[in-house]
Amino acid sequence: MKIDLENLSSDECNEKSIASVVEYSLSRLGIHPDSEISIRFVDEVEMTDLHLKWMQLDGPTDVLSFPMDEMKPNSVANGPGVVGDIVLCPTYAAKNGKQTVERELELLAVHGVLHLLGYDHEEIEDEVEMFSLQEKILGEWRALK
Repeated sequence: MKIDLENLSSDECNEKSIASVVEYSLSRLGIHPDSEISIRFVDEVEMTDLHLKWMQLDGPTDVLSFPMDEMKPNSVANGPGVVGDIVLCPTYAAKNGKQTVERELELLAVHGVLHLLGYDHEEIEDEVEMFSLQEKILGEWRALK
């Protein structure tokens, strides 16, 4: 997996951990191992700009996903592709307050991968499916660490 990771925020992030959980998630979901994905850590100002530009929503958020080749789970036979971009805002993620920032960013990275592959949580049934899969993947990955 080619993972392009860049920290444009002033926050220290465990980039190795994020790359690992993203690679595990994509492999677990049947994405070709030669596919590409980009991950960016940004500050709240940049995240606010992106949130407004692409989602027409004011204020920052913790994660945004921008799919590229509209890849779907279990598409390894289709060959490699560009999965897309995940943008994470560590400062905003820290405000979620449910766990350490590192663990929250790991969860958000998996969440972002699922969005890139077509999952959403607009409807309650979709939310249950997506969040269940998110927790399963995260639990499996953490058990391997």
